This record gives sequence, structure tokens and C-alpha cells, in this order.
Amino acid sequence: MCYDDNARPPIPDGERGIAHGDDVVLTSTDGTRFMAYFARPEKPGKGQVIIYPDVRGLHQFYKELALRFAEVGISAIAIDYFGRTAGISSRDESFEFMPHVQQVKLDTFFQDVQAGLNYLRENADAQGATFPVGFCMGGALSLQSATRSEFGFKGVIAFYAGLKRAFGGGATALEQVDKIVYPVLGLFGGADQGIPISDVRELEAKLQQKGIEQKILVYEGAPHSFFDRRASDYTEASSDAWRQMLSFIASHS
Repeated sequence: MCYDDNARPPIPDGERGIAHGDDVVLTSTDGTRFMAYFARPEKPGKGQVIIYPDVRGLHQFYKELALRFAEVGISAIAIDYFGRTAGISSRDESFEFMPHVQQVKLDTFFQDVQAGLNYLRENADAQGATFPVGFCMGGALSLQSATRSEFGFKGVIAFYAGLKRAFGGGATALEQVDKIVYPVLGLFGGADQGIPISDVRELEAKLQQKGIEQKILVYEGAPHSFFDRRASDYTEASSDAWRQMLSFIASHS
């Protein structure tokens, strides 16, 4: 589990505006209803994001992260993964997520992504450049999404992506690099015990070999899930991660 119920996303530097957020229920093309959270800025800027949570799915950390994006002018929708197996129940710490994680399949996940994108583009700026932002399991899914040209992303952002995580018996993110079609921003902790730096450097090398625009950052000494307001030892890394994300979005919008 990346974040417990007390985790809160760091606040980006600079001025912030007013944001509004709402819980919504979306429907995929196969009829599955799943939870999402939509946050919109009072004064929209450039770009919009679709947030892929960690293994717990849509919990409070990601709702607040959507609001932080909206406060800097970026519309955001955070989606849940488990509508097919867990319905639209709570994703608090009592939720036993692992049996549901084990049933996630890329084809149905991509249906949910499309439903989220449809809602985002209908309720935000239909012309805005869109970026997935994923954490842990969501980081791996962000890289998997980078292989899908039909989504029309302008780039993908992945925090501490599990590079050797497979879904439904499919290929891992590392095995899919040759299919990536969007620029990549990857953010990793140098002290992450679950993601070897050798995997990160392999990702970087494969992207370079394929000629994909990429920026892979490793924050020395930072652990998995360092992007947390409570993690005072990693405030500088979190602040830089925000700057990198916002710069990446602005430069590709």
C-alpha cells in the first residue's frame, strides 16, 4: 500500500486559485459503473490530467491531489480500478484491495480510462492537452497507457512505477517500451526498496534507444511514496516533483 488514510499530497509552490471537486460515477462501454472524482479550476489554464491511484484505488489522497491540480488551473479526474469486482464501495484502509488488484486486466482498465477521458473532455476544456499521472501500480498503468495512441495524450507521468508489474498475465511496462508513443516523465525514489535502480536505468535506456522524449528523475535517498505532505525529510523532492510535472504539462500543452 502506497498511502494510508492520513497521507496528503504536497502543496505545489506558487499561487493557487479556487477549485471545485465532486464525486462522480462513470460507466464503461461494457456497462461497468465505477467511481471517479472530478476537480475543476475556477480559472482554467493549460492542460488536464487523469489520475491513476495506487493499489487501493480511489481514496482520499487522490481526491485531494485532483484538487491540488485544479487549484493551479489544471482540470483533473481521478479514477478507481475496481468497479467490476468491488463495485463502488469505500476504498478506506479497511478495503482488502489485493484480491481486486489481481483481477485487473488492461483491456477493461483501458475502457475505464476512455470513460474518464470522455467525462474530462466533456466537462473541462475539450481542446486541452491531457496527461495521465500514475502512482505505484498507477505509475505502471501510466506507462502502459503510453502505448495507446487512441487516447490522444500529449505525454505521460509516472511516479515510482512498478516496471516489472504485469496485469492479467500480459507484458510488463519494461517489455512494452518499444510500443510507447508519447513523451515520458518518470519520477522515482533512489531508496525505493521495491523498484531496483537497475530497472529504472533500463527503462531510461530503452526509451533513449527508441528515440522517445523522456526525463527520468531519481531522487537520491527518497523512498517509495515520498510524495506525501507528512514526509518532511523529502519536502525538497516533493517540491521538485511538482515543478517537474507542471513544467512537463506546460511544455507539452
